[in-house]
Amino acid sequence: MNPSEPLAARMRPRSLDEVVGQRHILGEGKLLRRVIEADRLTNIILYGPPGCGKTTLAEVIAKTTQRNFVRCSGVVSNVAEIRQVCDRARNELGGMGTILFVDEIHRFNKSQQDVLLPYVEDGTVVLIGATTHNPSMFVNTPLTSRSLVFELKPLTPEETGVLLDRALADKERGYGAIPTQLDPDARQFLAEICDGDGRHALTALEVAVRSTPPSADGIVHLTLDVMQECVQRRAVQYDKKEDGHYDTISAFIKSIRGSDPDAAIYWLAKMLHAGEDPRFIARRLVISASEDIGNADPRGISVAVAALQAVEFVGMPEARISLAQATTYLATAPKSNRSYEAIGKALHDIETGAVQPVPEHLKNVHVNAIGAEENAGYKYPHAYKGAYTEQAYLRIPTTYYVPSEQGYEATIAKRMDMLRGAF
Repeated sequence: MNPSEPLAARMRPRSLDEVVGQRHILGEGKLLRRVIEADRLTNIILYGPPGCGKTTLAEVIAKTTQRNFVRCSGVVSNVAEIRQVCDRARNELGGMGTILFVDEIHRFNKSQQDVLLPYVEDGTVVLIGATTHNPSMFVNTPLTSRSLVFELKPLTPEETGVLLDRALADKERGYGAIPTQLDPDARQFLAEICDGDGRHALTALEVAVRSTPPSADGIVHLTLDVMQECVQRRAVQYDKKEDGHYDTISAFIKSIRGSDPDAAIYWLAKMLHAGEDPRFIARRLVISASEDIGNADPRGISVAVAALQAVEFVGMPEARISLAQATTYLATAPKSNRSYEAIGKALHDIETGAVQPVPEHLKNVHVNAIGAEENAGYKYPHAYKGAYTEQAYLRIPTTYYVPSEQGYEATIAKRMDMLRGAF
């Protein structure tokens, strides 16, 4: 072990059992674990956010399978280097085999990725590619079709905490030989503020230990203030599992409902700063678009869903811009909860036993013996002027949806009045 290496590098797991997180692919009986332990390794693409363990997993795979491990970078490696590595591996065929790990493989252009293809196809190398981008969009299809693709998840705060505890306890690679006290609130802050990035958490811990002088009793005391200084972010009173979480999202949605874009943006900023899952925020925007805006502005749901897709596709921190756009759009849009009320009323009727049978003329079309469609009395609206004709769609007519006079819903109300007044 090189003591001058960064803590995150020194603490890399040496076996599958030391890997923290990723139980969905590395748990007992899961596919990737079975492939590795049986030494039946095939080409693999690992994708996920920074610090979730892509490089670590590649190195553990190489150690577990006892193969040569050659590392290239999509940032600095070129075609000549790739060919040199692959040709050397071809000359060593029949030996222990070579794993070619390409970090940030999405940085390779199409021609660079194509250079890998023949070597991958004939088994000269086993490719492990790592990327923070969706491989279906940023890695050539011929490579992904010859590879198993695994998505790695961000570490949970609990898993990040395990990394911190392990680094403080390890006397050989970590700081176990240095009397250190990490306060519980400082540990929780660091585990949450790093957004699932284990490398970030270990780097911050390293800075804290190295920059904090021992107290009179010889103990390096890592307080919340120390940790906040090391990551250059302040803690916000926001517990993801308690009132801080629910109170803030409540204030966010109510600000949108109340058409106050400034307040909505403030609560959005607080949640993002505190490390709230942006997907959670985006899902609440989608709900608000239907519950509070509805048909007063039918584009609201499209904007909210687009923001949700942007969060998945772009990721943080850039996705905050899309969340801000959706937030301000919904907050300033005309409001209507009539769709929300309509489904509530209909569900209440069904739950209280007012379940109506389907009228005969609305039932599924049947075909008779000579191939003609039979549907007792159904009127095909498109056969009538304005694509509308009077017809019963409930045996007991009930009004559930009453359009408001807000935004586009006012247009809907006029159209419904016109249709109903025509008969």
